Amino acid sequence: MRPRFIAILLLASAVFCVKAQQIDENIFLLKLGKAKLYLLSEGQRNGNTSILIGANSEITEKYAPDNSFPMAANAFLWQNNGKNVLFDSGYGKELINNLQSLKIKPGDIDAICITHMHGDHFGGLIINEKAAFPKAKLYVSQAEYDYWTSNEAMNQAPENSRGGFSAAQNIFEVYKNQLRLFKPEAINSSLYKELGFGVLALATYGHTPGHTSYLVHSGSESGRVLIWGDLIHAMSVQMPHPEIAVTYDTNPELAVQSRLAVLQLVSFGVTVAGMHIPYPGIGAVEKSDPGYRFIPASYPK
Repeated sequence: MRPRFIAILLLASAVFCVKAQQIDENIFLLKLGKAKLYLLSEGQRNGNTSILIGANSEITEKYAPDNSFPMAANAFLWQNNGKNVLFDSGYGKELINNLQSLKIKPGDIDAICITHMHGDHFGGLIINEKAAFPKAKLYVSQAEYDYWTSNEAMNQAPENSRGGFSAAQNIFEVYKNQLRLFKPEAINSSLYKELGFGVLALATYGHTPGHTSYLVHSGSESGRVLIWGDLIHAMSVQMPHPEIAVTYDTNPELAVQSRLAVLQLVSFGVTVAGMHIPYPGIGAVEKSDPGYRFIPASYPK
């Protein structure tokens, strides 16, 4: 490991006015020096406030007046130094089509970095019971792997959610020769270790036991984005009230702690991207009253 303060690394990328380019209704491009970050949208939809933990009627009436909030299912493609790196694969409904729109074949993907093992994040990894990306290394945090391969954890889970363990284990089996396990760095760590491809992994545990966010950088001072995975599901509610958790969180208290730590760090102007941020899925965060405010990337319409 090389000594480096993660906070300094992140703060060096301060950009409040994030400008990018719309490719089509599912694809959005942000250029980072010579590197490129593409949003690959799996679609837009509304979430229901019934999943929120700790949201009283006053909050929901103000930020989700019809008891729903906009959200999305996103994957991202990172192109840097001739390499193609996917961050999650969404449900898999639009992933291959989105890649084909960019003239990228499944065999062109060099690595896949998984934020966590929920079905809407790994759904595109298997086609016809085979690896959809035969040449890609699959990066998963050790804590995430340990949880989803634990019979004890599966037996303690509600019976209707145990299928998720089997699905995750199937991914690990299909990609067993491509699987790369790692330990992400703590948010406040004074050291960091890159996975390669200009990718740094940060531990943002809570939503799942090994939930991981990824900082991508192009080597230039302005070319950095934090892909925060499922740090936030309900942007309209959890940005002003980050203390609110969701029923999908394995450890709601820890999920809130991770969210607060990241929001405080990125509110100095760090560009962020998220798997449930509505289109364009990329933007910046600033402090507000209450909580925080998200500023979507601007683009010609």
